[in-house]
Amino acid sequence: MQSNLVIFPNAGAAKKNTQTEEGTITNYDRAEEQFIELLAMEDLDHKLDVKPAIASEFEQALSRAIRAAYKNDRSDEQAHRFLQRILYRINRLKLFWYDDLRHYTNERSLYLSSCRELIEAAWQHWEQAQFDVPALQQLDVKQALIERTSADLDPILSESSRYIREEMTESGYRHLLAIGSFDGLVEASHLSRILGGVANEVQCTLMRVLIEEYGNGRLSRKHSTFFAQMLAEFGMNTEPEAYFDLVPWEVLASTNHNFLMTERKRYFLRYSGGLTYFEVAGPAVYKNYMVAAQRLGLSEVAVGYWELHIREDERHGRWMLDDVALPLAERYPNDAWELVLGYDQQKLMSDRAGIAVVQLIREAKQSV
Repeated sequence: MQSNLVIFPNAGAAKKNTQTEEGTITNYDRAEEQFIELLAMEDLDHKLDVKPAIASEFEQALSRAIRAAYKNDRSDEQAHRFLQRILYRINRLKLFWYDDLRHYTNERSLYLSSCRELIEAAWQHWEQAQFDVPALQQLDVKQALIERTSADLDPILSESSRYIREEMTESGYRHLLAIGSFDGLVEASHLSRILGGVANEVQCTLMRVLIEEYGNGRLSRKHSTFFAQMLAEFGMNTEPEAYFDLVPWEVLASTNHNFLMTERKRYFLRYSGGLTYFEVAGPAVYKNYMVAAQRLGLSEVAVGYWELHIREDERHGRWMLDDVALPLAERYPNDAWELVLGYDQQKLMSDRAGIAVVQLIREAKQSV
C-alpha cells in the first residue's frame, strides 16, 4: 500500500464547535473519542452495568446532538456530523475489515445496538418527513419508476456538475478521490448483505450485479481495485477509511442509510428502489468526473474507475429497472410504493452528498 503522501485539511477542524444549548458548549470531538474507547472495551455491556458513568459524557452529547440535528427548527451541521460518525462506527462492525479480530469484540453489544436505534429513530423520522408518503402511495409505481429512470439517465447539468466539469482543479480532483475512496474501496459491500434467501429471478439479477462489482471473483478486476489504482497514481493512501475525517455527514448519511436498508429485510423494496437509482444515475455522475479529468489532462489510470463504471452501470441500471424494480412492483402491489420512496430517498441523499462534496472542494485552501 502507498503511504499517505497527500495531506488534506481536516473537514471538521475548519469549523469550530460553537453550538450552545442551555449554556453548555457540546464538545462532540471529545464525546466521539470517549465512544471510540467504549468500542474497544472488553465486555462493554458488563462494564457499563457496573459503572454506567464511563459513558455519561458521550450520552449527554448524544442527546444534545439528536435535539440539535432533528428536533430544532434550525438544524445544526456539527450535530449531524457527530451523529452520522457515531452511527457509522457502529454500523461498520457489520463488515469484516481483515484487521485485528479484537476490534469486533462488541459487535453484538446491546448498548451499541441501543445507541444505533436511538439515532436511527430520530434521523429516519427527520428524513422521511421530507417526502409526501400518502402521495407516493397513490402512484402508478411502474410508470413512476420508468419516468424517473428515464429522466435520471441524462439529467440537466446542475451547478455542482458544471463546477466539476469546468472549474475543478487537479487539487480538487484529488480531494474528490479522497472523499470518494470512503465508498469506492469497499464498494458493493451493502449489496452482499441482502442476497440470501429463496432463489428467484430478482435475487439472481442482484447476484449478477454483485459479481460484476467484484470483478467476477478476480481481485485485479474488482471495482475497488480500480479505485485504489487511481489513488496510487497520485501517491495517495489506498487504505480504506484513510480519509474518513474528510467525509461530510451527507455522505456518511447515505452509507448509514444503506446499512439500515440492508439490515432490515422489511426494507427490501426501499433498498431495491435506492439501488435502482444508484445504478441508473451513476454513469451521468461519472461522466462529469471523466470530463474534468480529460480537461486536466490526467492519465488513463487516474480515471480507470470512472470508465469502468460508465460502461457497466449503464447495463446494471437496465437490469435494476427491468429485472428487479418492475418485477418487485408486480410481486408486492400493496407495498410497491416503497420502491419509489427508496428511489427518491437515495436520489435526495446522493444530491445532498454531491453538493456537500463540491462545497468542501471549493473551500479547501490547502494545495495538494
